[in-house]
This record gives sequence, structure tokens and C-alpha cells, in this order.
Amino acid sequence: MNNDNLDLFVLTLYIIGITYTFNRMVDSIGDRIKVECDARKTITEQLKRQNLEDKLEISFSLKGIYPIDEPDTLFMNVKNKSENLAIYVDWDNSSIAGIDQRSRRVIRKSPDLVRDLAVPQIPSLIVPGRTLKESVTAEDVFKRDKETGTYSPALPIANIPGLQKGGKLQKKQYMDFMSGKIDFEFSLDLVLRIAEATYGVNQGTNIPLVCIVNCPFKIKKLPWTYALPWNRKK
Repeated sequence: MNNDNLDLFVLTLYIIGITYTFNRMVDSIGDRIKVECDARKTITEQLKRQNLEDKLEISFSLKGIYPIDEPDTLFMNVKNKSENLAIYVDWDNSSIAGIDQRSRRVIRKSPDLVRDLAVPQIPSLIVPGRTLKESVTAEDVFKRDKETGTYSPALPIANIPGLQKGGKLQKKQYMDFMSGKIDFEFSLDLVLRIAEATYGVNQGTNIPLVCIVNCPFKIKKLPWTYALPWNRKK
């Protein structure tokens, strides 16, 4: 083998080695998604239409970037900015719509072990000037442990990996999402009951007795390049 052929052989092996290492590096990064909630634009506008923008504030604590099989919980803040209103969060009448737009019952995560999902949830009261901080999820996210008899979140709220087990349409949606052609959405419809603090939940003046706020979330598939140091700082 002459020197030219040897150099070409070595170069070929080098390129193959670099390509293999690069592909392994990309595979090790894992699939990541970005979850966004434009609370300022959507939620604030809804509160304004119901004359509640100066009395109520709703926000969510999101990490932004998640593995594709997360998040299984939303961290929510509801602030009562009024001086004389009692705000109740009605958990059992609130709902979470998944990426298939199917409505699911909201479950407020308790610090205690969950043993029965069918138990009615007591509305949470937010007195004037206070903020309610809760973790919520959808009922069908929970899975029962056969040994302990308790429930814990085991699926993502937006079950994108589950599309692979669906029909032809679901599988196509999954492929389109993974290739970045489409985004997904899910939403939390929060039911609030508002009353004069001195009269209780059955009274109310100048404001709606029941307020429904739609909190939409958008999910985008991130390309592997998100993991590059100069991109992760953005």
C-alpha cells in the first residue's frame, strides 16, 4: 500500500470515528421540549374582560426545558390582589385539556399520600392580599402502586410519547412534532368562585360569581443543538 492509499485509509477511519462519536453524543442528549405559558397576553386579557385584572393574578413556575416525558405537574400561583374579596379555587370543576383536547379532571397534589382519587376536593380559599401556591395535574396522570395502594404521577400531562402507541394519525403527529414541523398545546381551565369576604361564597357584587380562566401552554420540540453551551445560555 503506497503512502497516498494509506493516508486515504487513515482519513476514512478518522471520519468514520468522528461521525460515530458525534452520533453517540447527539443520542445521549435525549429528547427535550420547551413548555411556555404566555400569562401576560392570554390570562391577563381574560381577567381584564371580566373586570378582575386589578383583583387577581395567575402565574405558573415553569423550568422551560423538560425531558419529553415531563412535566407531570404544574406549579401554580394565584394571588388575591383585592382588599375585600374572597377567592375560592374550585378544583373539582376545573379541568386540564391534553394535546388531544380531551378534558380531564384536575387534581391538586397533596403533601400526603394519595389513596383515593375519587374523594371530592375542598375549594381552596385565598383571602385578600395572600397568594395560593399549589401543584396540580390531571387525574389520568396518576398510577396506583399495587403494593402500597397509593397513587403518584407516572405520566406527563401532555403525553407525547403515548402518541406512538396510537393510530395512524397519532403516529404521524408524533413524527411531525419530533421533526419540528408542528407544536402541541394543552391548557388548564381554572374555575374560580368570587365573593365579598364578609358574606361568603354565595354572595357577590359588581363581579362574576364564577370566573373561568383558560391558561394555555405551548410545547415545542427542541433540536439537539439546544445543548450547545452558547445556546443553553439564551
